[in-house]
Amino acid sequence: MTFCATCLLGLEGLVANELRFHEIENVAAENGRVLFDGDLHTLARANICSRYSERILILVNEFTATTFEELFKGVNSVDWSKYIDVTEAFPVKGNSINSTLSSVPACQKIIKKAIVENLKKTYATDWFEETGSVHKIHFLIIKDKVSIMIDTSGDGLHKRGWRENANAAPIRETLAAAMVDLSRVRRNHIVCDPFCGSGTILIESALKALNIMPGINRKFIAEDWTQADKEIWEEERERARSLINTDCSFKAYGYDIDEEALKLAKENAEKAGVADRIVFEKRDIADFEFDSDYLCVITNPPYGERLLDINEAERLYKIMGEKFLRKDHHSYTVISPDEDFEKCFGRPSDKRRKLYNGMLKCNVYMYFK
Repeated sequence: MTFCATCLLGLEGLVANELRFHEIENVAAENGRVLFDGDLHTLARANICSRYSERILILVNEFTATTFEELFKGVNSVDWSKYIDVTEAFPVKGNSINSTLSSVPACQKIIKKAIVENLKKTYATDWFEETGSVHKIHFLIIKDKVSIMIDTSGDGLHKRGWRENANAAPIRETLAAAMVDLSRVRRNHIVCDPFCGSGTILIESALKALNIMPGINRKFIAEDWTQADKEIWEEERERARSLINTDCSFKAYGYDIDEEALKLAKENAEKAGVADRIVFEKRDIADFEFDSDYLCVITNPPYGERLLDINEAERLYKIMGEKFLRKDHHSYTVISPDEDFEKCFGRPSDKRRKLYNGMLKCNVYMYFK
């Protein structure tokens, strides 16, 4: 099968490298997604092990369509019985961007009809109860090119299973994991987040350092399919468990002025199984100091959209610039949508990378010299 890993814009390279690391073949990065080939083991492995993908889908068919007849034929040409049992549900949703077929509801209706007509011939029935397990059909039409996909993840992969609660405007786990990767966090690092909130960046740092796969303790929608092989999923989880390495000196420190956020952070770290690696304390950024030969600061400071006061955000950036001192073996990674961040911080970054937090364009500013 051909699979599609969707991701936040700017993370395609990280996703592709990660898939190759897990011995997945024919990996090809495109805008907002990465394609790859494999079997049911691949499906399970990608879901369990991907830190940066948003979801894993089966790419069923791709074709060009400028009329509803062409859309119907392209969908109807697939042997849907390979994927959907007679009792299973198959809701349809999707998007159309810069395409002749611009009405999403109309496209949904045509795609649903095409699948129904296809399954009627195979199962010799005119009625589908759709009471069984769910196959979510996704379509994406961009400039008249149609991609028809089946979701295998269910809840987005950023939902690791440990963060049921969060403070206001938390960073998405997949984006936090990307910042950790860009900061080159390793097994012997000391990581600090002076605006830790509900602890996402520090927890993702610990999971990376201990090589704990992000989806090892959660369920995926494809596990409930009639065609699912429970043994394959267990084999891939066992493989993931075998990769865990707790024999390391990794330690993390999280600071915040919000006691409720710190309480949530401690609970989340417990659920993620890394509470023994992270210390949380109430501390203001104005009091930031860290007496260590090695330090990696990774943070998502409050900014205008979260504080509703851009002047206050820029005041915090100035304080950060004063507290985040140049020092050998000390690095600082900060994400912000503010184009004036470097000016407020007081010095240009050594490296800058554009990423998207949902639809919000941000820059990751890295200081390591």
